[in-house]
Amino acid sequence: MSRASRHNPTYLQPVVRTDIGDEDDPDTPKSKSQRKREVNALQDLGTALEALPKDKLAKVPLPEKLLDALREAKRTTAHEGKRRQMQYVGKLMRKLDPEIVEAARTALEEQHKGSATEKLRLHLAEQWRDRLIADDATLPQWMDEYPNTDTQQLRALIRQARKDAPPVDKAAVSQGLAPRKGRAYRELFQLVREHLGGTGLEREEESNSDEDSDD
Repeated sequence: MSRASRHNPTYLQPVVRTDIGDEDDPDTPKSKSQRKREVNALQDLGTALEALPKDKLAKVPLPEKLLDALREAKRTTAHEGKRRQMQYVGKLMRKLDPEIVEAARTALEEQHKGSATEKLRLHLAEQWRDRLIADDATLPQWMDEYPNTDTQQLRALIRQARKDAPPVDKAAVSQGLAPRKGRAYRELFQLVREHLGGTGLEREEESNSDEDSDD
């Protein structure tokens, strides 16, 4: 089994101190395998930090020396140079106080959750778009949820998206090829996404929390 699952990567897992032994007996030396796991976790944390966009990386409370090393790693494109720079990042990571490591891990966890939320929002927008095109009964449902929508614009995009829909190409479907979509199809998605904002997810989360409380 790998060190971390897709939903709980290593860099989001707590990093245990490598300079102490058993919790009941701190003087007990750690095994080689324990130290290796902890070093790998810190190296993965450094790799995840390097992958952050510059603006988000700047918000993580890290020593300036480590931030400079991470920025240099971002600028390095050569494979061997990148590998050496990330080894240096890992070395600096191992010198961090546990409080700073935990703060970095927390910042990455928040980033991880934010990415998942955005993916869910896109999926929700796709569902609404497809339902609006497929079924006239969906339009009043949408307007009930988002009454500030320009109804005329929405109706026009739905009509045009239906007209632009290409005939079913059985050969393309059998090959797993998606049919080309028209401009109205894309604009309808953008309109839906803009109105969803954070509202669609918030309502969905509130509904789920209400159901949980009922239980």
